[in-house]
Order: sequence, then C-alpha cells, then structure tokens
Amino acid sequence: MISERDSETTFEEDSQPNDEVVPYSDDETEDELDGRQPGAELGPNPGSRDPEESREPGKKDCNWQVKANDQRFYDQPGFKRTIFLCFKKSKYAGNAIKTYKYNPITFLPLNLFEQFKRAANFYFLVLLILQAIPEISTLSWYTTLVPLLLVLGITAVKDLVDDIARHRMDNEVNNRTCDVIKDGRFKATKWKDIKVGDVVRLKKNTFVPVSPFCSCFRYICLIETNLKFKMALEVTHRHLQEESALADFDGLVECEEPNNRLDKFTGMLSWRDSLYPLDADKILLRGCKIRNTDFCHGMVIFAGADTKIMRNSGRTRFKRTKIDSLMNYMVYTIIVVLILLSAGLAIGHTYWEQQIGNSSWYLYDAQDSSPAYRGFLTFWGYIIVLNTMVPISLYVSVEVIRFGQSYFINWDLQMYYPEKDTAAKARTTTLNEQLGQIQYIFSDKTGTLTQNIMTFKKCCINGQRYGDCRDAAGQLQSHAEQVDFSWNAYADGKFLFYDHYLIEQIKAGKEPEIQKFFFLLAICHTVMADTSDGQLHYQAASPDEGALVTAARNFGYVFLSRTQNTITISEMGVQRTYDVLAILDFNSDRKRMSVIVRESGGHIRLYCKGADTVIYERLHPSNVKREATEEALDVFANETLRTLCLCYRDISQDEFEVWNKKFLEASLATSHRDEALDKVYEEIEKNLILLGATAIEDKLQDGVPETISRLSKADIKIWVLTGDKKETAENIGFSCELLTEDTAICYGEDTSALLQTRLENQRNRAGSSPHSSLRMNEPFFQGSKDRALIITGSWLNEILLEKKKKKKKLKLKFPRTAEEKKKQSEKRRRAEAYKEQQQKNFVDLACECRAVICCRVTPKQKAMVVELVKKYKKAITLAIGDGANDDRSPLACSCGLSTVPLCQKTLPSAFCPHWSRDQWPGGHAGCHVE
Repeated sequence: MISERDSETTFEEDSQPNDEVVPYSDDETEDELDGRQPGAELGPNPGSRDPEESREPGKKDCNWQVKANDQRFYDQPGFKRTIFLCFKKSKYAGNAIKTYKYNPITFLPLNLFEQFKRAANFYFLVLLILQAIPEISTLSWYTTLVPLLLVLGITAVKDLVDDIARHRMDNEVNNRTCDVIKDGRFKATKWKDIKVGDVVRLKKNTFVPVSPFCSCFRYICLIETNLKFKMALEVTHRHLQEESALADFDGLVECEEPNNRLDKFTGMLSWRDSLYPLDADKILLRGCKIRNTDFCHGMVIFAGADTKIMRNSGRTRFKRTKIDSLMNYMVYTIIVVLILLSAGLAIGHTYWEQQIGNSSWYLYDAQDSSPAYRGFLTFWGYIIVLNTMVPISLYVSVEVIRFGQSYFINWDLQMYYPEKDTAAKARTTTLNEQLGQIQYIFSDKTGTLTQNIMTFKKCCINGQRYGDCRDAAGQLQSHAEQVDFSWNAYADGKFLFYDHYLIEQIKAGKEPEIQKFFFLLAICHTVMADTSDGQLHYQAASPDEGALVTAARNFGYVFLSRTQNTITISEMGVQRTYDVLAILDFNSDRKRMSVIVRESGGHIRLYCKGADTVIYERLHPSNVKREATEEALDVFANETLRTLCLCYRDISQDEFEVWNKKFLEASLATSHRDEALDKVYEEIEKNLILLGATAIEDKLQDGVPETISRLSKADIKIWVLTGDKKETAENIGFSCELLTEDTAICYGEDTSALLQTRLENQRNRAGSSPHSSLRMNEPFFQGSKDRALIITGSWLNEILLEKKKKKKKLKLKFPRTAEEKKKQSEKRRRAEAYKEQQQKNFVDLACECRAVICCRVTPKQKAMVVELVKKYKKAITLAIGDGANDDRSPLACSCGLSTVPLCQKTLPSAFCPHWSRDQWPGGHAGCHVE
C-alpha cells in the first residue's frame, strides 16, 4: 500500500525561494490546476484520427459548436436548454445586451424591495400599518404616509434617473449598425439583431460588436490604447476575400464554452475536410477597435451575454459604505431602545390599570377590557407616539450631502490636470466618504508610479556596455552631446542617445554581434508599422516593444512592414524581406518571445528575447560572455532600468522539419493546447547563444515623491506591488522616497525567521491543544526606527504557504477507513489553522513597516496581498494600477468585482455598458476603493 503522502497533492518542500524568479503563472486557476491529469502527453494529430476518436480529447474543452451562414443548424434539440418545466430556449445568446436593473413592470416592486431593506424605511412601513388600526392609533395615518412617500419618492427618482441612463446606453449600443451577410450580400444590421454564426464585416476605427474569429483581414486590432496582434488564418485569408465566397462559407467551429478568460481561447475550424487551430490571436473581443486595416471579416462565435467582456461584467448592485452600515446599526439600536422604552411604559400602564383602572369616572371609556390587553394596546400606541426617535430623513440627508460632495470634487481646481485638460470626475455618489478613511494604498509601479513611456537608454553587446556619454573613440565625455542620426533617413527625431562610440561601431560594420543584436530587435516583435504623410509610425502592444523597435530603427535596422508570413526590414539602407516560419508567443509563464526566420541563403535561425532568469536556463554552456552580461544587468538594475536578454541559435533544415511537424500537431490539439505548445517551444528554445541585453528607462510620474511624503504624513501606508526585479524595485523605492538612507530594510529571509520565531512562541503559549492558538500582541520590531519590508514573490509564497502545488504520479489508492479519513480531516484542519495564523502574523509584521515593496510578484499575488490586509485589518484600502496589464489583479476599476481587469485604459465609454455608473468604485480611472 502506498503512503498517504504519496497519494496526494503536496506542497513543494524541496525548493528554496529564488528572488530572481516570478514564482508561477497565473494563466490557470487553482481548480484548473487541480483538475489536470498528471503526465498528460501530447497525442497524435487529431486530423489523422477517426472523427469519433478525434473529438474525444476535446469533449471537455471544445463543446461549443458554431456553423457559418446556417441558422437552421441551431434549431437542433442538442442546442436547446430547459428554462422552466418543458419550456426550452437556445443556449446561444442574442447580441442585445441588458445592463439596466428595472423595466416598466419591475421598477416599482424591485425598487421598493431594495428601499425597504433599509431599517428606517421598513420601520416606518410597520408604523404606517399600526396607525391604520383604530384601537392603537393615536395619530392619523397620513402623518407617517406623507414623509415616507417623500423619502421613497426622492430615492426612487434618483434610481430611475440612473436606470434611464442605463437604458439609453443599452439602446445606443444595441442600435449601432454593422454589415452582415444576409441573402448572399452584406446588409446593414443592428447589433442587437446579429446572431451566432453570422459573417460580419468590420471597418477601420469601429468597435467590434460580437466575438468573431478573424477569417480575413490584414493585420491588427487595437483595444483602445493597447495594441494586440491579431492575425487571420492564412487559408481563410486567401480564399475568403470576395463577398460571394463569404456568403458560401460553411465552416464549423468547435471551441470552448463561453467564459471570462480574456487572454485564453481554444478552438478548431473544420472546413473543406481539414482542421485549423484557433487561439486567442485569431479572436476579436467585443469592444475592440479595428486599426491598421481598412476592413476585416469574421464569423460570430459568441454574442451578447456570452462574449468574454460581458462575462466579466459585474451584476449591477448597490454598494454600501461604512457610513451606511453605521446608520443601519444606529437605526437598529434606536428601534431596540424604542421597543424597550415602550415596553416599560406599557408595563407601567398595565400596573396603573390594575390599581386604579376605570374607578375614575372621567377615564371610563365604556369598555371592560382586561389590564393586560389594555397594556398590550398601549405598547403599540407608544411605538407610534415615539416614532420621531427614528430619523427617517437621515438617509436622504446623507444622499444629498454625497451628491453635493461629488460636485465639489468635479469643481476642485487642485485636481485639474492642465496638460491634458482633464478635470476630476466623480463617477459615483456612493463611496465619497470612503476616500477620507483610506488606511492603505496599494500601487502598481509601471504606469502608476512611473510614466509607462519607455526610452532605450543603454545596452550590453557581446559583454561590452554601451550608452554612456562617450565620443567616437570610446572616451568618456564630461558633458552630454547628442548623437546625430541625420545619416539615417528613417531616424526618429525624438530619439536621444549620447554614445557616439556605438554609432561608429555600427557604421564600421566590423562587429557581427552588433549587427545581429539590432537585427534581432528589428525582427523579433509583434509591432505593426503604418505609413502616413510619408512618415513611418509604429504601433506596439507594449511600450517596451515599441522602445526596442524604435531604437533598432535609429541605429539603422528599420522594421518596415509585415504580412501573414513575411517581414521586411531595411538594414543600413538595404531592404530585405524574410520568411517568418513561426512565432513563439510571449506569455506570463514563458517570459520570452521567439521568432524563427529563413534568412538569405536559406539557412534558418531562431531569435529570442526575454527575462534574464528564463534566458540563462536555456543558454549553450559555451557562452563566454555570460558573466560580463550578468554584471551589466546588475548595473542596469541599480540604475532602475528595465532589462531584457537577447539570444539566437542556428537550426538545420532537418531539425526544423521535425520540430515543425510537432508544432503543427500541438497547434491542432483540442485539449490542453497551451501546455502542448509550451512543451514544443521548449524543444527548440535551447542551446541559445547570448548576444547581450537591453536597458530601458521608465521615468517616475511628476510629483510622485511629494505625493508619497504627504500621504505618509497622513499616516497612510504605501505598498508597492510590482513584477520587476528586487534591485529595480528597491531603487524605485529610493527614487520615490518610499525608502531613505535611514530606513532599515527587512528582506524575505529576515521576515521568514521572524515569523517562524513568533509561530513557535505562539505554539508554546497555546499549550498542547491545537485549538487554542494564542495571538501575541507585542510588536515584531523593537524601537521606533523607520522600517520597510521588501519581499519577492517566491518568499511571499513560502511565507504564506501558497507555493504552487505539484501533482504526484497516478498510483493505485485503496479505500480509507473511517479512522484514516478522520485523521486526514484533522490534518487538513490543522494545516489550514497553521496557514491562517501564519498569514495573520505576516500582515501584522508588514503593517509595522512604514512601506512595503512586493517585487517579482504575479497579478494573482497582488490580489492576495490586498485581500489579506482587508481580511485581517478590516481597513479601507485603495488599489491603483493598470488592469489591462495585470489580469485578475485587484489593481483596477472592476465593475464591482475585485478580480476583473476592466479599467479606463481598456474600456472606452462608447463600449463599456457600466461606464460612468454606480458600479465604478472610485472617482478616478484605475482606482479601486473598498
């Protein structure tokens, strides 16, 4: 029989935290990780198997079927779902969206139901009912009805105005038009009438109304400010250009069910007896804006509520602040006091009736009721008489105050940004007072503390550092003299560089490594080129890529254009076109991107750029310049520069053909395609030759140090959560004055030792009982010295017991006895208690520090840190960041859900159905207050 430890998923105990490594990918949820079968191997090409056999692996992942230009296909019984008893409805949603809360029929009952959730409103409703009973009423019923109707009416009008705005925006979105194939021709059709399976035509600078896969278009689409590289299938791009061909298109798409994963998609296109893989790069998301192409065609896969963006939208809900909770608590308390007071008075009246009663002729009411019954009626009478104790107008007063405050925020001249003519905009009147109660601020670094405007500053090529102020002979200069790029017709006039020696080396052409270095920057990317008014413009998915390609352009290696499978580059004035054989995509787990091209002469070469930690693992053992490059990277990191390593390798024709066959098989996998592709990528990205490294500067935002200083004086703690290296994050901390020379810095290993000591002391104090763990109140640090905590993602997982789980090999498991199950349950319970205590201790320790910097952390870890502080400190927190970059991070505005990456940078008001509504938690783009 196998041991209990071998039969289960366990924590990875044998690895020591690495400060340089981002701990794990956030591409999968915990449930998906747990649901994976260990040791899954890539199967043969699905296209070569029987139809029944080929569909089996994808049964779980690819059970959403869409057929082009055939609406009768969706009338099959298998595509229906039961909604009530025998009534069935198509499982495919229509494209009309609905974000409003009420309609003419439901407004009154639903709005009254929401309002009577408030204690005061419900109390006065009960009071009104009591006043309608003559035996106990001492006041006319309309004395309560009038103010109650006034309060309910004001609130109802406010809710109605908000919901009318939702109706108007929904109508505006639903009534937009788009060209759809109808009766063999493109006809203008309203968005709400588009159906799954329709073939649509989208024009440049228009928003995507559905989620189609790209069947034919030139290059790329843009999600507001963030370019995303999208490429149509070559076969559909070649054959589906004409209107008649699109009308006859009968392809069948089998893909995953609708979900909210913005960066993931797995599917297959079956057409003309062949299978073609579909992934996220072939799919346009609803709300994208088409750029760099005059038009594109696509087949609708998801519509309306099934689109990924609508799946991410939070349900319209009413938010309550601490003031609301406090007012409810006060009203409940007043009602309890009122009941006790009325009960005391009723008891006194009952006693008086027993002693005196109707013996006084002038008090006789001609009724012979018992004293107890009279006391009972008197109790309700006092409830009515003393109703003024409950402040019915309190809620209205607070709403009016919030409404006025929102206008004061909008009128605040100190919050006006003249450079972009942008004033403050309060997008909600619900959370104003929360801004004054913030205790912790969690901030991303890139684009928040820094400007997210990248500039190429320095580089290391073949072990030699470039970028300092030097003359043409390589001698350092005391004053900076800008390099003249007039010799380059494609040079960008805004690019500044001060190392004349590098320019001389490039012009001389004697260093082949330098030529390969800038050639790699010009060819290994997903940037798009656009020529307007005779000028070459680049549009990049990330500022880093844009900065690198712009640098290569100025140094003579100019990216000019690209097609489906070629890329054109000007090399020192000589224009050449290269065949792109494969693009190995970047993701948060790989931390690198590669491209395989066929160069002149027919030989094949792989070019790769990525983070130093992943590149070093894949280098050839004979890289003689590795140590020099590592030293250069340390120097760049100390200067707060962002770094990337560049490398290449030559591939023989036979090796590429074998690898390409595996690559095509992995591309066609219907189950776990990403894992299969990553495995194939690993086979080719090995034995790399290191070329060097780049260093890019991302400057601080204006006024960041002054702002942090003022926030610190207000006793607000600042936590920075970033994915950068520890050295870079630490230097940024000094730059923005989070850290000073007098600050005592505590690192991951120090934190782990302190927490281990504290936990042992708690166990000793708790005694032998595991249920009575005592929490120590004494501080972790002695003295009043200024302290800061800098911790990496690996140490964070180690300390918080959140290390990625690993699966044991599948082994035979025997049924457990009741005693074994009880022991296992007790073991898990103790582990959970231990984990919770460790997390509490960590939060206590971190909160004793003036500043906390978490570096090399993933978006999921950022969310975890914020949640821990909210959970154990019960504090109001402000999270600021860019949700477009940090998927599932709370550092973004989120339509009421703290893990949905929707912020102003990615959702224009013309698209987002929740824009400028009560769901947006903060009064500023990218802010999330809870």
